[in-house]
Amino acid sequence: MKAVVITKPGEPEVLQVAERPLPVCADNQVLIKVVAAGMNWPDVMQRKGLYPAPPGAPVDIPGMEVSGIIESCGARVSRWVVGDAVCVLLVGGGYAEYVVADAEVCLPVPDGWSFEEAASLPETVFTVWQNVFQRGKLLENEHFLVHGGSSGIGITAIQLAVAMGAKVYATAGTAEKCAFCEQLGAEICVNYKEADFSTVLSDLKFDVILDMIGGDYMSKNLQLLNDDGRLVFINAMKGSKVEIDIMQVMKKRLVITGSTLRGRDTSFKAALAKEIELKVWPLLRDRTFRPVIFAVFPLDEAADAHAVLESSKHIGKIVLRVS
Repeated sequence: MKAVVITKPGEPEVLQVAERPLPVCADNQVLIKVVAAGMNWPDVMQRKGLYPAPPGAPVDIPGMEVSGIIESCGARVSRWVVGDAVCVLLVGGGYAEYVVADAEVCLPVPDGWSFEEAASLPETVFTVWQNVFQRGKLLENEHFLVHGGSSGIGITAIQLAVAMGAKVYATAGTAEKCAFCEQLGAEICVNYKEADFSTVLSDLKFDVILDMIGGDYMSKNLQLLNDDGRLVFINAMKGSKVEIDIMQVMKKRLVITGSTLRGRDTSFKAALAKEIELKVWPLLRDRTFRPVIFAVFPLDEAADAHAVLESSKHIGKIVLRVS
């Protein structure tokens, strides 16, 4: 099969198309002929040599989410049959013509959705559901703030939080991105390049904040949190080593948490997939939640796609069309 491989750590041009052996599925897995693959920031970090693939994942083929058609099933697979259209969260290997995936983590492509749209779902939906709703315990009528509102994670978080009845706010880096977040349902989106979000939002108190920034956002987040508020980290793009006022945490009874998803075991991801199919998939079927695709690139232009992803000039997801 053809696959996009990381030839060495570096800039986007180190991504090259190469031949790789066709993967073979185990008894609990399915072999998927990939139609489209979503791109995510961890793919960039892996390409740069900063985020190694976990044990069992292809070491040189990035890609954490795909959609496609099941080509074959392992002996213990009962739900799926050859020809089913699925999308799935992977530990890696998605930039390829074929992947193997744990059958319990696969989800059906929603009726009426394109494969490109379906490929944009797993990484962001799994991440947001696990961190905002399971760890952050966001409830109806609570106030929710997401940083990076125009990213794939941000767009998903805004729409799902609005659908669940929360009051949603966001930050983003341009007026265009802020306007887009507000169109999705954010009540206010602060342009962090023009104003201090903690000043603009100082009259509000937030029950849950989803942060992928870290650094000096830490103290501002703590100031904005309500009593019993929850601060959830999924990245630390401005730095992971910060100072906190412990007395502030104690007085407000704050919860500071976070998670990574890629290295979690199959049983955890299977349970998460089951809950997502129950709670989120109905929103997809009636288009209460919709994907936002910025661009679709062919597989052999993965390097160009990564350059766009790193530019941060886009709104929404970037997807590879594989077959």
